[in-house]
Amino acid sequence: MRGAIIEEQLKMALKKLKDIDYALNESSIVAITDSKGMINYVNEKFCQISKYSYDELIGQDHRLVNSSYHSKVFFKNLWKKLGNGEVWKGEIRNRAKDGSFYWVDTTIVPFLNEEGQPYQYISIRNDITARKKYEEKIKQLAFYDQLTNLPNRNLLRKQLKECFLCPSTEPYLAVLFLDLDRFKKINDTFGHNFGDSTLVKVAERLKHCLQNNAFVSRIGGDEFVILLKVKDHHEAEGFASAILKAFSIPFLIGKRSISISPSIGISINPLIKGKSRGEIDRLVEYLIKEADIAMYTVKEKGGNHYRFHTAQLNSVATRSYFLEIELYHALEQKELSLEYQPIVNTLTGTMIGVEALLRWRSPKFGHVSPEEFIPVLEETGLIKSVGKWVLKETSRQMKKWLDEGLEISHVAVNISPIQFNDPLFMSDYLNILDCIQLSPKYIELEVTETTIHNFDHSLQILKELSSYNVNISIDDFGTGYSSLNRLKHLPITSLKIDKSFIQTFDEDDRLIVKTIIDLGRNLHFNVIAEGIETGRQLELLKELGCMMGQGYYFSKPVPANQVPALVNEFAEQGQRRNYQPC
Repeated sequence: MRGAIIEEQLKMALKKLKDIDYALNESSIVAITDSKGMINYVNEKFCQISKYSYDELIGQDHRLVNSSYHSKVFFKNLWKKLGNGEVWKGEIRNRAKDGSFYWVDTTIVPFLNEEGQPYQYISIRNDITARKKYEEKIKQLAFYDQLTNLPNRNLLRKQLKECFLCPSTEPYLAVLFLDLDRFKKINDTFGHNFGDSTLVKVAERLKHCLQNNAFVSRIGGDEFVILLKVKDHHEAEGFASAILKAFSIPFLIGKRSISISPSIGISINPLIKGKSRGEIDRLVEYLIKEADIAMYTVKEKGGNHYRFHTAQLNSVATRSYFLEIELYHALEQKELSLEYQPIVNTLTGTMIGVEALLRWRSPKFGHVSPEEFIPVLEETGLIKSVGKWVLKETSRQMKKWLDEGLEISHVAVNISPIQFNDPLFMSDYLNILDCIQLSPKYIELEVTETTIHNFDHSLQILKELSSYNVNISIDDFGTGYSSLNRLKHLPITSLKIDKSFIQTFDEDDRLIVKTIIDLGRNLHFNVIAEGIETGRQLELLKELGCMMGQGYYFSKPVPANQVPALVNEFAEQGQRRNYQPC
């Protein structure tokens, strides 16, 4: 009788186990592995979600479905816990046979032998892929801009806080506040859909320009904030310059090409650790606010530039202020001088001309870079008097060289947009040539593409100059706003390819350079490549048919008294420099 009861209880227990097994297999993804993690059982749901067959899974380990999403440390901690005989619970992203990803909520139970060591593991999983996608969508709405897919203001603040909490190899954090110049006019002219498409293109270009070096966010309207960890303010300045250069290329929106420039304000702060969360919260708001204020100072001066606004860089602003004061006296104190860089025939190696370059040695500041003092000259209007002096000095020098029998064809002189648009510019220039008795053909005026942005007005001035046989070249060609359709109407003699295309000379640059050379040839312009620094760059330019160039490969800029020796050196030693026709 007792035996019959025990047998009945055993049957009921077995039935319960079968029911549990059935329920588990119907509701969950189940796998059993041995002590080494090799799979010796999977249920049908495992096969369905992984898209592997039963036979493909048996004898394998779970690395077969590893998505590489989780770190090695993640799995090291998982196996450590299981090895201690503890149950592990967590969420894992796996990869199916077809390459798709799925998430599973996982419980792994170790079965222990008499010595307390695991001899097999049962993993019970539930598919949570849909939940994860929903969570990701909620996160997307909370932290990302729906139009550009860039991080929004919420994620920006979060990221800013993390910058001060996480270790960094760079000592400073730079915040760049970027606003598009005259964006409202684009919206008003072409409509808000066109404006939205423009913002998407702007976001793409910012990400492409800065690559993985920066955190780029859109905080509303046409405002973007960029976070950069930098070693000093010069590096931050380099990134701002890179953005301006990237924006110098027109945007193609649909079938319409439009030019957009940004105003950039920069705030920079040391990445000091140990601040309280309250201090960090206040600092985050401070950095964004100060970068915003700096951006508006750029707007007030016409945009398409950048400005700093930090405690450390107040010294830079102070320096700029004192540079301005010193520049007012630089001309009369004879602190300004000119140097000349050779322009060379790339096929023969002969020196055919020079470009005049302005230099300033200040008793107070020493040698000051033209990139630093020329913008100050332009902002203050001093460029008009200094530019007139440059024209007078180069004309006198060219006359002197001609009287000495020096064989160079011309001196190229850079003309500022402010000079060019001065009503007195034309008469001053022609009076200088008349007084020195120098033909206009010996002085070539260089203007940038941005100088002729107001096309009708610029065309009128250029035509009048051309009527006096003045030679004109477009400097830094390829970085401005030129319309190729309008270019053919300009009375110019030369195009100067911007050095930025020569210095990297990747496939894109090569294509642009070839296009400019072919364009110049077809329009009967001289084409001159600037910034040649290596023999390889020279050879590539020769292959593309560029017949004129200048740069440090030939010579650095030199004082006027060294030019005759350079002319002779190029004439006598051109073959030694390996200039051979291609």
